[in-house]
Amino acid sequence: MNPIPFSRPHIGEEEIAAVVETLRSGWLTTGPKTHEFQQAFAQAIGAVQAIAVNSCTAALHLALDALELPRDAEVITSTLTFTATAATIIHAGARPVLVDVTPDTLNIDPREVARKITHRTRAIVPVHFAGHPAAMDELLEIARQHGLRVIEDAAHALPASHRGRVVGTIGDVTAFSFYATKNLTTGEGGMLTTADSELADRVWSRRLHGMSWDAWRRYSGGGWRYDVSYPGFKYNMTDIAAAIGLVQLQRLPALHQRRREIATLYSALLSDVPELRLPTTRPDVEHAWHLYVVRLRPQRLRLTRDSLIEILKEKGIGTSVHFIPVHLHSYFRKALGVTEEDFPVASMAAETMLSLPLFTLMSDDDVAYVANTLRRILRHRRR
Repeated sequence: MNPIPFSRPHIGEEEIAAVVETLRSGWLTTGPKTHEFQQAFAQAIGAVQAIAVNSCTAALHLALDALELPRDAEVITSTLTFTATAATIIHAGARPVLVDVTPDTLNIDPREVARKITHRTRAIVPVHFAGHPAAMDELLEIARQHGLRVIEDAAHALPASHRGRVVGTIGDVTAFSFYATKNLTTGEGGMLTTADSELADRVWSRRLHGMSWDAWRRYSGGGWRYDVSYPGFKYNMTDIAAAIGLVQLQRLPALHQRRREIATLYSALLSDVPELRLPTTRPDVEHAWHLYVVRLRPQRLRLTRDSLIEILKEKGIGTSVHFIPVHLHSYFRKALGVTEEDFPVASMAAETMLSLPLFTLMSDDDVAYVANTLRRILRHRRR
């Protein structure tokens, strides 16, 4: 059995040909391919507007910046997320308020959100962890009651839906990731979607230095003059990345189907392993299956999660951990004055969770090898 990495991008000859075509076109940065990708993406998920950027981090920062939050503003988000979710709140001049997650899906807990709201709260940033949509109906109702904006961190959640509504069309703004490991990749890249035209107008300008005209519009008949109305950012997507994205978007239904098959196979092969807690899928969602996250039951085992990672590595199996919660990082502990005990669910998950390989180039035999190897290791380390 060849080594099985944690992830491998599914890039084929069509993506390679699209990049070559773009390289030969003479237009490499934001231009016709980026504009085509934006339009195709918006149509694919039913969004009013889609704005291509160079990362999900950029999309989150632009969304928060476009809200023009007051300096004492607070923004509530999950502690079980990548650092970028909290860091962009700080970059936008606000204070992140971290909340714990629900034990089943590991998504942000609406009850904790309601408990943390103060007169300074201006927005909620739910994270659709692993591709399972957060409890959006409850979160939107909380936001409505308190006059808050909702910015969805959907880095894991393409394509996903909650009660028939596609992620990317539910909150005020949604941020997607097209990083190399994601369900749709452009190598590096992201997309912001919104139906708020005023907010979108700010984002369009601020993603490229606050300029009134980007290069493509200037050099394709818009004229050379431009104005800078805001000290914006360098967050634009390149046409090289967009060319890959256009091909990947066409293949997304098939890629998603394969991820779902792999997740289903994992669950079938591991359902009777008492030392594991498998992912939960609530009945009212379509899971994007970006990650397949299992949790160990430490009271039943004579090994730690970290030891298991090393043993699996020796067996040729790559794994990862998503995530070290925000409240466990030194900067945020000090800046926010939080402790491990403040977030019991996320803190426990941080010690027991493990992301198994899940990528569309895996064969059923690969999945079986991972699952059966994991079964054998755990069986030999039972208490």
